[in-house]
Amino acid sequence: MPSERTEVQVRSGVEGDLEALTEIYNHYVRETSITFDTVTFTPEERRPWLLSHPEDGPYRLMVATPADSQEILGYATSSPYRAKPAYGTSVETTVYVAPRAGRRGIGTLLYKALFEALAGEDLHRAYAGVAQPNEASTRLHERFGFRYVGTYHEVGRKFGRYWDVAWYERPLQRSEGLSRTAPTASPSPSRTRRSPTSARPARRPPPPRPW
Repeated sequence: MPSERTEVQVRSGVEGDLEALTEIYNHYVRETSITFDTVTFTPEERRPWLLSHPEDGPYRLMVATPADSQEILGYATSSPYRAKPAYGTSVETTVYVAPRAGRRGIGTLLYKALFEALAGEDLHRAYAGVAQPNEASTRLHERFGFRYVGTYHEVGRKFGRYWDVAWYERPLQRSEGLSRTAPTASPSPSRTRRSPTSARPARRPPPPRPW
């Protein structure tokens, strides 16, 4: 593993990264609730996912490597939010850091590069779902301007228990001349505290996905 002082660079992912990217993702499949996949993948099974993220356009794959090697330290993606055409200006973003590369700011570097790459695209909103609890991911998304908008409660079952998923959104490029609703502030799930004498109505979560 590179030393803590090794310079890190971020570039677009390529097909030669597929094995390492699959290995990182499989770690989170096996060991965590960060992804709701429950069965690991072979690199060949993940190839369509990689090919769906070209080097340009709204759907990107960015990978972090040491400047002096091609070891994959982590990756970030922007993917279609939903398949219906009107969702074309929305993307879902995510970050995965190699298990031995945590606490080095890799996620921050990846998101910075990803949002810079998306700056010229015809996009309006980015969304991210964070399985709870995950304080590190919550902090990362808030650092990049994501706003908590609601929680799916007990939406996924893995490791014999149910998990909540908190949803976040952030604006991307503004579309001039189009109407938009004014944003309203709402606390993240980790900062929400309810008092029995001053209960507040729960925010409505995002609509369920039409799987």
